[in-house]
Amino acid sequence: MKNSSGTLRAACAVALIALAGCVTTTAPAQLDPLSMNGRDGGGKPPSYPALMKIGVTARAGGDPATALGVFRRAAELAPPGEPAPYVEIGGTLLDMGKPNEAILAYNSALARNPGDWPAQRGLAIADLHTGRPEFAFVPLAKALVDGPKDPGLYVLLGVANDMAGRHPAAQGWYREGLTLAPNDPALTIDLALSLALSDHLVAAVNVLGPIADAPQASPSERQTLSLLYGLEGDRAAAARLARVDLNEAAVEHNLAYFDSLRAMSPEARGRAILSTGSGGGHPGVL
Repeated sequence: MKNSSGTLRAACAVALIALAGCVTTTAPAQLDPLSMNGRDGGGKPPSYPALMKIGVTARAGGDPATALGVFRRAAELAPPGEPAPYVEIGGTLLDMGKPNEAILAYNSALARNPGDWPAQRGLAIADLHTGRPEFAFVPLAKALVDGPKDPGLYVLLGVANDMAGRHPAAQGWYREGLTLAPNDPALTIDLALSLALSDHLVAAVNVLGPIADAPQASPSERQTLSLLYGLEGDRAAAARLARVDLNEAAVEHNLAYFDSLRAMSPEARGRAILSTGSGGGHPGVL
């Protein structure tokens, strides 16, 4: 997940806390599908393909409420057995922070086409957002068979296993994904965090360090490496990386957080890292 994988990398969202304050947002333009459906005398109602395009535009433009209404109208006009509008409904509900409703939508898509891999993948993402990785394994296994060899799918397989406490299995999936997409940022960050979750901090730093310390590194990569150094107890290295993106108050906040993580038991530390984020589930799924 939007990047489905979104991923374990969002577990270091606390390390990026100051970045959020630097972003200026504006309200998205509101689309009015009723002004385009003929009810105002402007012509024939839009077709199923037109509605799908309108919905995709609204969702991409940050207007999920409009997108949801349009996709639901599209579902009424969809050809028999067509899962696409239900997949879009599910993704839009996830955007809105409603994973349980998204699960219903993805199941509706799969009732129409059990082999639809976007629906399988979406269902797995929704399951992960509810904090139930055990339910995600079935649709992920089907998506692995029915869908393309997508690196994002390997991220999801790794995330599900990490959430279930199966860190060696998770690392196997991340590494397999990296054979398809060497140096993929999501896979690399998640592999490093998974190694940290299984208390292999030196290996985690060795995986992420060459990428996150490079001049072209992203804030997410740098701040995840800062987290890893913090877990090792190397406050100087953690602070050095944090200061690239964060102000001093945020750096001190993160260092204190890393100290608190280090004082926890491995089990409690893993739960804390995995629970960082929103939705009550894995923070980086979307």
